[in-house]
Amino acid sequence: MSHRIGICGIGAVTGYGWGREALWDGLMSGKPAATLTGGYGEKRDESWWIAAVPEGGDPVDGRGRFARAMRASAREAIDDAKRRGWSPGARVGLLHAVVLGEVYLWKDFYVADRGMLRVRDYLALMPSTPMSTFMQEYGFHGPAMNVSAMCASGNAGLLTAQTWLDSGIVDDVVLVATDLSVTPENVWHFAALGAAVVNREPLDGCRPFQEGSRGFVMGEASVGMVLSNRCDRPYAVALGGAMSHDAYHVTSLDPGFPEVRRCFVEALEDAHVSPADVRYLNAHGPGTKQCDRVEAAILEELFEPDTGIYSIKPLVGHCQGAASAVEIVVAALGYERGTVPAPPRVAAAHPQLLNGAFPVNDGLTVKSSLGMGGHNSVVVLAPAGR
Repeated sequence: MSHRIGICGIGAVTGYGWGREALWDGLMSGKPAATLTGGYGEKRDESWWIAAVPEGGDPVDGRGRFARAMRASAREAIDDAKRRGWSPGARVGLLHAVVLGEVYLWKDFYVADRGMLRVRDYLALMPSTPMSTFMQEYGFHGPAMNVSAMCASGNAGLLTAQTWLDSGIVDDVVLVATDLSVTPENVWHFAALGAAVVNREPLDGCRPFQEGSRGFVMGEASVGMVLSNRCDRPYAVALGGAMSHDAYHVTSLDPGFPEVRRCFVEALEDAHVSPADVRYLNAHGPGTKQCDRVEAAILEELFEPDTGIYSIKPLVGHCQGAASAVEIVVAALGYERGTVPAPPRVAAAHPQLLNGAFPVNDGLTVKSSLGMGGHNSVVVLAPAGR
């Protein structure tokens, strides 16, 4: 990337509720968003820990929570950016980072509706529909497309936005990352893979970089960002980034992690910064053994001993295709508010793991995301005034 990109507006819908402040207040409370939720398990007779987005949003925005959350988070981000001095240019593009779309409605389509709907309701299932109605609402005429890289989709969306801005084909980008897919079927299979923890309290089951971690609690989210270099008061700026692919396995990381390492190195080079400038590693941190091992090794190999590492997944849950976007906006909010609401330690931990909410200085944050199937991504973030 050849120049900085400002994160000018933020919107969020998460397991904590609808709105950016609900996310922030929930994280600052130190209490996980997940609750014991009935209707799960093989026979749908168990209660599992799930950080689902609650009912809400405007019914006009769509039949399901997916479209409503996507539109709500984007709308909140745009309103926020305008209050911070942003004015839309002539060519505003839309990037939707998404892996699974209207999961609940598609399930109903095949099971409850037996494949028959009014044409209008059928069109609501199409991934293009919420994007089209969003572009119509604001009269935006830049390119609009989906981006998908599993858990790394948010990082991938930000890097794609920067490419668009660098090439001059847009003046601004609205990036939205949405994943509302914690159906009993999806959660059961992630639990069967040994990745999702469903029967332990979140801070007990999901302990990234701590002894006894068993994996992650599944969550949902939609996060919106306005990305532009034409804003008076951005929350933070992205200095650069990189992506790579392991080409190794559909779920496992390459044990030697050469492509993860290369992704980190190239991200720092692209941002024109030194590892010594980095103060925080906002890790993928799902709490699985393989990811903890790889990211801890990268921390020790590339960065200074005083670089802190943290993951907010024990609090907000693993929001799948929206995960890295949630974690980017928390870092950006943290720069402006002077605090990052990391989860508390609950067990013996890596010595560089940050313990609970901590004050933020003007150092850089590296945001890593390792998507299932080998999708590696790293973005370098800085305070707005840097």
